[in-house]
Amino acid sequence: MARHWRAGAAGVAILGLTLTACGGAKVGDDSAAAGESGKCGTFNLAVNPWVGYEADAAVVAYVAENDLGCKVNSKDLKEEIAWQGFGTGEVDTVLENWGHPDLKKKYITDQKTALEAGSTGNKGIIGWYVPPWLAKAHPDILDYKNLNKYASKFKTSESGGKGQLLDGDPSYVTNDEALVKNLKLDFKVVYAGSETALIQAFRKAEKNKEWVIGYFYEPQWFLSEVPLKKVGLPAYKDGCDADAEKVACDYPVYDLDKIVSAKFAKSGSPAYDLVKNFNWTNDDQNVVARYIAVDKMTPEAAAKKWVEANRDKVDAWLK
Repeated sequence: MARHWRAGAAGVAILGLTLTACGGAKVGDDSAAAGESGKCGTFNLAVNPWVGYEADAAVVAYVAENDLGCKVNSKDLKEEIAWQGFGTGEVDTVLENWGHPDLKKKYITDQKTALEAGSTGNKGIIGWYVPPWLAKAHPDILDYKNLNKYASKFKTSESGGKGQLLDGDPSYVTNDEALVKNLKLDFKVVYAGSETALIQAFRKAEKNKEWVIGYFYEPQWFLSEVPLKKVGLPAYKDGCDADAEKVACDYPVYDLDKIVSAKFAKSGSPAYDLVKNFNWTNDDQNVVARYIAVDKMTPEAAAKKWVEANRDKVDAWLK
């Protein structure tokens, strides 16, 4: 997702490998681009590994299938791997892009296999967070300059004698290791392994009053359950994160946007117009994400419930 641009660095895997994706599609199956102009045909939708994106994808897929008659192939792919599919026709759309100027340069500017398709309406915030009990007990912990004072409290068996800074899915490319080094913090980045594991760590920390500091982000339904408190890092200024090795500033606020393959944009498929017009709020996304993550609804059922309650918004996407 961001430099975090929540990216997908793990994975020097190549799209040509036959990885099974959700919906029965396979990466490497290029049966796909939209059919004749005006008809939807097959719509290849990348699904990146966090529940907010799953919410986006669920709603767009539901509308594409039920309103436009598309055959939707939803493909579970890390971010960078998904972008590789633009040039082959294996991926039509990435619905929630967190920055990625590196990928935009490669696939949009240089290779010309992808295009920007406008904002999702979501604002993405990344940073370091602590559980509410900790912020209340030690308010000064919300200033990064005081973190070394508390580093020993965050030590774990995995942090090598330093404080633990907990990150999520290892495929998320973050600035955190550079930040720890450049801000001279006595911490070590340790990966929880997934978004679910990260959420569980924060949930447990709040319940049991444990010392946890970690990477987190908005939009995220979990913040309505446990209102994590953001630690203040040096203010973001344009260009302060240009050199990944020298980053010593906070993450920017991301205007999350949609990326499509150039071929898909020219196909005449109504699914392209749907993607281009798709726009909702952080609250909208959080509602659907909570249906999936907490209420354990299938993505299709979650999308159906939201669409039926927000038909006016959906109709605006279809105009």
